[in-house]
Amino acid sequence: MARKHQLKTIAGGQALNPRVLAQAAVAPTTEQVLLLQDADHFITRDGVTFAGLHLIIDLWEAEGLDDKERIEKAMRDAVEAAGATLLHIHLHTFSPNGGVSGVAVLAESHISVHTWPEKGYAAFDVFMCGNAEPKKALKVLEQAFQPKRTVVGVHKRGVL
Repeated sequence: MARKHQLKTIAGGQALNPRVLAQAAVAPTTEQVLLLQDADHFITRDGVTFAGLHLIIDLWEAEGLDDKERIEKAMRDAVEAAGATLLHIHLHTFSPNGGVSGVAVLAESHISVHTWPEKGYAAFDVFMCGNAEPKKALKVLEQAFQPKRTVVGVHKRGVL
């Protein structure tokens, strides 16, 4: 299900794109915060309003990190499990070690991957806004690559 990207108008007739404003380097005004709270991709959980969750995932002693097809399937399955919308996926295999880097571009943001098969290490970035559930993607990635150790950082992005 694709989200609608709405433009809202602030005082003075200036168009406001909530996604662009959320990525701006300056703090939003009170009026802009109120508009962002109404934007469909910002969520409120436990009294905090934010754009989404960003998981920084390290998989250690993992399997199949040189298998591009396995990685693509895992990413597609992670997107589905999280309830996100896949727009495009691109993966690249490096020689000679077979490491894979790439990104799944989502309507809700992205999943990226960089693997070092010779080290048994994979770095995944899972950022999803709105109602998508990136923690469900984590379970899929662990199942797909069977790491002996997983390290996860969880960050709220775009906190208002």
